[in-house]
Amino acid sequence: MTKTEVGAIRKLTAQLDADGNIDYQLPVGELSLPLNPLIGRKISLHFANKITCCHCGRNTKKSYSQGYCFPCMQKLAQCDMCIMKPETCHHHLGTCREPEWGEQHCMIPHYVYLANTSGLKVGITRQGQVPTRWIDQGATQALPIFKVNTRLQSGLVEIALAEFIADKTNWRAMLKGNAEPIDLAAKAKELKPLISDKLADIRLNYGEDAVQSLDLPVVDLHFPVSEYLTKITSFNLDKTPEVSGTLMGIKGQYLIFDNGVINIRKYTSYHIHVEYEEE
Repeated sequence: MTKTEVGAIRKLTAQLDADGNIDYQLPVGELSLPLNPLIGRKISLHFANKITCCHCGRNTKKSYSQGYCFPCMQKLAQCDMCIMKPETCHHHLGTCREPEWGEQHCMIPHYVYLANTSGLKVGITRQGQVPTRWIDQGATQALPIFKVNTRLQSGLVEIALAEFIADKTNWRAMLKGNAEPIDLAAKAKELKPLISDKLADIRLNYGEDAVQSLDLPVVDLHFPVSEYLTKITSFNLDKTPEVSGTLMGIKGQYLIFDNGVINIRKYTSYHIHVEYEEE
């Protein structure tokens, strides 16, 4: 039996259980479609040539900052460049686009973490985004190593660590399989002394409690993938409005089909017809 759901899609949502297994859903309109049960079945995504801003709802010919119209992209704090580069946060200067939003999302505790995605990397996330951030990046292992008071401070610590390890994921490698396991605790012990001078500067400028070193257990994550692809072909709904294939798994924000992959987050606010086989 074939079923169809229609509506604007949002980034994949996911939950991590006590055993590290991840359960995914695809928000379509007002519904949330469970994806794990559909692995091994045929799914079709058809772009209806309609995009509506995920913030204000107006029609837009192009999606900006993953789901926004151009006016919202220009005025919202969540679309500012400092979201991508937290070390450039300017809330303290009084120039934040939305000071109240900044108070709620940036002037709060953040974690600096090590993760194993396509290999070892450093990243940051708000306290409330654990483990969502790790799932979205396709991390099979993650370890918070510092807790800081603000997003700006997390960016400064990340920059210091990025001199020694990657701060980006090779998404193609991530989608070809799981990277070899890494002893993240040992890596943290190795890396922390290398940035001691930078941490001292941050504490001098923002207070002794600005950066807290952590000693937490490693989090293991298991993605629902039955089979990985040896060659990665990425689907583009703007060029090919219909994607169809057998769903082989989900990792990060990607649906992995037998004939290619699609980054769902990239198409936030696109109106999609989703057809799938149901038992």
